[in-house]
Amino acid sequence: MRTGRGRRRLPRSPLKSLLNVLLDVLSRGRARLVSLVRDGLVRRHGWFLAVLALGTALRALAMLGYRPALWFPDTYTYVVTVFKPRPDLVRPAGYSIFLKLLEPFHAFGLVAAVHHLLGLATGVLIYRLARRAPRWLATLATVPVLLDAYQVELEHLLVSDTLFMFLVVAAVALCSTARPATIAAIGLLLAAATLTRTVGQPLIVVLAAWFVLRRRVRLAGVLLAAALVPILAYGAWFYATYQRVGIVGANGAFLYARTMAFADCAKMDPPADLKVLCDPRPPEQRPPSQEYIWAKDAPLVLLPGITFTKENDDLAARFAMLAITRQPLDYAASVLTELGRTFAWGRPVYPDPEIYGYYQFPVTPPGPPGRYPAQVGAEYAKLYEQGAIGTKIVEPYAGWLRAYQSIARLPGPVLLGVLLVPPVAAMVRRRKGMRLAESPAWLVPWSAAVVLLITPAAAAEFDYRYVLPAVPLACLAAALSIRPDVLKQSGSQKEFGDDIPPNVRL
Repeated sequence: MRTGRGRRRLPRSPLKSLLNVLLDVLSRGRARLVSLVRDGLVRRHGWFLAVLALGTALRALAMLGYRPALWFPDTYTYVVTVFKPRPDLVRPAGYSIFLKLLEPFHAFGLVAAVHHLLGLATGVLIYRLARRAPRWLATLATVPVLLDAYQVELEHLLVSDTLFMFLVVAAVALCSTARPATIAAIGLLLAAATLTRTVGQPLIVVLAAWFVLRRRVRLAGVLLAAALVPILAYGAWFYATYQRVGIVGANGAFLYARTMAFADCAKMDPPADLKVLCDPRPPEQRPPSQEYIWAKDAPLVLLPGITFTKENDDLAARFAMLAITRQPLDYAASVLTELGRTFAWGRPVYPDPEIYGYYQFPVTPPGPPGRYPAQVGAEYAKLYEQGAIGTKIVEPYAGWLRAYQSIARLPGPVLLGVLLVPPVAAMVRRRKGMRLAESPAWLVPWSAAVVLLITPAAAAEFDYRYVLPAVPLACLAAALSIRPDVLKQSGSQKEFGDDIPPNVRL
């Protein structure tokens, strides 16, 4: 098309079009903000908005101080799966699918930004779910997820935990206002969480049991069906790739590594084919459990073939089950020891300085990947970014975050206290003769938090990043357990999930 002066009109720049859209959104947002101020919502929720604003500022500092993101050994495996789509033997591909959705932008910085948005969204969900508690208490429940420095650092790492946390909290949020149309969504969210981190599997049972407890068996069936269909589909893909049943091929290896913290072959008296997995050293002289999977001299690693072949994994699973059945008390004590690390006041170096260091905002840029698989993954990461990869540290923003991280975290004993609030509050009310709800509101988030803390300690080992996804659920449970309407009264306010229409109740 030519203008009246004979010149060809150039097409509008996509960047300019996007800018116009953003300006329009900001204009509407400003009008909405003015409306909120006029209606008094900002005044009523001022404390939470202040915490949310501070949490946003911390995440902005992370984006400014560590560009574009922070790396973890698992990151490289996830990126390989983006370009070579096949199930991984060690971890499911849910996070790789998430990365694939963002791959057209070729920016790990965008991935980190989405992580931070998911962290903020989790805080909003917790506040929304705790709305019946006093506003100061609902706000307090959001502080760990919004302001904990280690939470912000975890969001800046290119790992699956932030996505997993959001999916689980979103599933629990839907339980609070469950209607027939949302039950399937709960199942799908739990399936997505399971395919992001396998520790999500028991949560499917926990949430289905919630509906059974409330005599809504049909709804529990819908939830299970919605959760199992995607998982079974992924399992079919896994079977077609490896001719093995499951969604990962390392369960036996991880459980074997877990039992090596206490397994004594003199007590177990294993058959000849299992003796190759024994460690003659006393348990107190052995390395952390995960070294029995990754160390070059570990008995399992020295077996023929790769560590996670079906034969090796089955052998490791048999050894682990024999250790657990022959030494059940030692196993229980070992699990309690690992779980106890969650509630330590300090933050001791564990399982080793390298892994521990990934959870700190670094002073100097991390070095290139050392292990060969990570080096291969780094090449795919360059393809994803379409350029060089690494982390650029920019001062003073990075220094401010390091200083903040040295003081702002949730100590382990405080988390233990938060977990104890719901059962203690229930016992106090019972002793006072108050009539309690048959299925209290705090039970779902509290059970989910406990499962998320116990499962890694029982099946793998303690890791600091495994604790953080459980924290918002624990805080939510505490807030719900001491809210004013927790008692079951005739004509009282609704309980958790009580707005399911009566015509679908069994």
